[in-house]
Amino acid sequence: MAGLISGKNPVLEALKANRPIEKILIARGLKSYSVDLIYKLARQKGIIVQEVDRKKIDKLSETTAHQGIIAYAAPKEYVDVDYLLQRAEELKEDPFIVILAGIEDPYNLGAILRTADAAGVHGVVIPKRRAVGLTETVAKASAGAIEYVPVARVSNLAQTVDYLKTKGIWIAGSDASAAKSYWEENLAGPLALIVGSEGAGMGRLLTEKCDYLLKLPMKGEISSLNASVAASLLMYEVMRQREFLGY
Repeated sequence: MAGLISGKNPVLEALKANRPIEKILIARGLKSYSVDLIYKLARQKGIIVQEVDRKKIDKLSETTAHQGIIAYAAPKEYVDVDYLLQRAEELKEDPFIVILAGIEDPYNLGAILRTADAAGVHGVVIPKRRAVGLTETVAKASAGAIEYVPVARVSNLAQTVDYLKTKGIWIAGSDASAAKSYWEENLAGPLALIVGSEGAGMGRLLTEKCDYLLKLPMKGEISSLNASVAASLLMYEVMRQREFLGY
């Protein structure tokens, strides 16, 4: 991230997660339970809180949905793929990784991180090129989940998929032409789930590397779902199967 966190929940979760924060700016006169809690946690951690005119926050923030609060924080660090596998091992769980191919909308990435946190995903993988990174807008859209879901940023998604296969992880991808709907496949074991962009999908190379292709049935006139909605359906199906089978 570019050093800014905006919004009540993202700032609050950053404080709870002990992200290094230099100072917090709060719009003058802003009152709520969340704001009181931010003041309390900031005092406990020795973090400066300044009340400023809301127009100053408008100028500093890249999003209009800052809710009158921004924090100057250390950049959110990316991890490597092995860290995601280690996290699953420490939790004594089969790895559950989400790979995002070409997601450029920060609101989509933020929403996916929020669902990933709820669904027990051990981490998310994104490419370095032609995809959004961990920006202020992503943090706001994630409602603070960015603090809890590790994100690996890699140079080559195809090579990353090959590496995960050597670790015994099955690869599943969303594809409209798949023979089976997503609930018909067994997704309860070690899994990396690939979600592509709404326009280009996963791309030919990643599609060929999948062990399973999963269809999201569409009965209406619209041919595809928003990427974050599709990802949410798939992640919750994995969680449902794991819970049902006792993983």
